[in-house]
Amino acid sequence: NRGYYYTPHLVKKIGDKEALEEYKTKHYTKIDPKHYDVVIEGMQRVINGGGGQIGTGFRSQLDSIIVCGKTGTSQNPHGEDHSVFIAFAPKENPTIAVSVYVENGGQGARAASSIAGLMIEKYLYGGPTNKRRQWIEDYVLRNDFIY
Repeated sequence: NRGYYYTPHLVKKIGDKEALEEYKTKHYTKIDPKHYDVVIEGMQRVINGGGGQIGTGFRSQLDSIIVCGKTGTSQNPHGEDHSVFIAFAPKENPTIAVSVYVENGGQGARAASSIAGLMIEKYLYGGPTNKRRQWIEDYVLRNDFIY
């Protein structure tokens, strides 16, 4: 949101009642909005790459929407590392933000990025948009993220 947020909540409204006022109020951060552009550009490159390189989050790339994200790996001293990925889409005027953690899922560029891409695609389009991405759904369903 480039410097503002709404109070996090699970229920927007109940029945015909309007959303509670506390969930419609913008809260502003103390970060100068000029700093967001470079971060967002970097998050776009995580997905789409740049300078001839493939981004680490390429598995969440969609054809007609610019997704921005950040991969991560959380070390686990008791087994495989945990896979972490955060993303939002579309780049301009986002309507969805996701945070995916896969316990023992390995690198964030694999499990969490794949799942996030499928979630975003489902939310924005109602399901898969082309057969080229079928391999990602198959990959997630196999649950074979480590190697």
